[in-house]
Amino acid sequence: MTIDAYINPDFGWKEKLIFLLVALLGVVICVLLIIAGVAVSVSLMKAEEPKKKQEFFERTHNRVQRFYEMIISGTSVLSFSCAYVIINHIYAKAQDMGGATGSPGLDSFLNLWAGGKDFILLLLICLSCFLTSLLDRLVIPLKKADRSEKACVRMLAMFYCIIILIRLNSIGDESEYSPVMIYYLGLIVGRFVYFDASLRDFLHALWNMFKNIYLLILCLALAGLLCLFGFRMEYLLEKNYFIVGAFYTHLFMLTAVFILHHSHILSLFIRKPKEEATCDAAA
Repeated sequence: MTIDAYINPDFGWKEKLIFLLVALLGVVICVLLIIAGVAVSVSLMKAEEPKKKQEFFERTHNRVQRFYEMIISGTSVLSFSCAYVIINHIYAKAQDMGGATGSPGLDSFLNLWAGGKDFILLLLICLSCFLTSLLDRLVIPLKKADRSEKACVRMLAMFYCIIILIRLNSIGDESEYSPVMIYYLGLIVGRFVYFDASLRDFLHALWNMFKNIYLLILCLALAGLLCLFGFRMEYLLEKNYFIVGAFYTHLFMLTAVFILHHSHILSLFIRKPKEEATCDAAA
């Protein structure tokens, strides 16, 4: 029951740099696809050219930051799913050893886990929400997306995590993901159906989710290709459990988002309209 069961000792700094560069390339491609989509939609607008430029500038920043929010939320949700699975692995191994690990502190925690792991899972999910807020306010501050847009994206992140867990089940991962998926489904249902919700509220929530479904597709494609690359290159190992590999992949995706956001590379592709720049200078 050591940390060696969840890491790859051959995944050195050189390999990590290569994986980060590939993740960075993947995120950049997704951002360029978003920019291209916004450019097409804006070109179809019946408006004057200055208005189109302003709309392109605002829409692009908003949608790219929603994409970043999707990666942040997905990483946070997956991190605590991964924590749940790892604790379950440790608990199962401790039971095979007779229920004792040799560490009084760990034995006490595992006893607590045996009697209340459902409540601990709920606590972990709550912590994932806190981690998401911490990341997108302090580490990667996203100011172009409003609270309702972020809430919608965070709900999609739970769908995103459920799809990943379903896929891990289908490829024969020996871990037990059902409790995690049930909790996420419960939270999603609670987001759509609450005590004072009307049919209009329900349809509005569905429509907001549908408008952001491209973020789910982009993130699934990106994470899937990066995981495939990581396992093929043996940066990630099946014996270390697939969910751990998926979590490592998301950490690299998150690091790529951090680099892109703080380097302001997006400004190379999106120029601020001259009128807005003049107004800012006058202010």
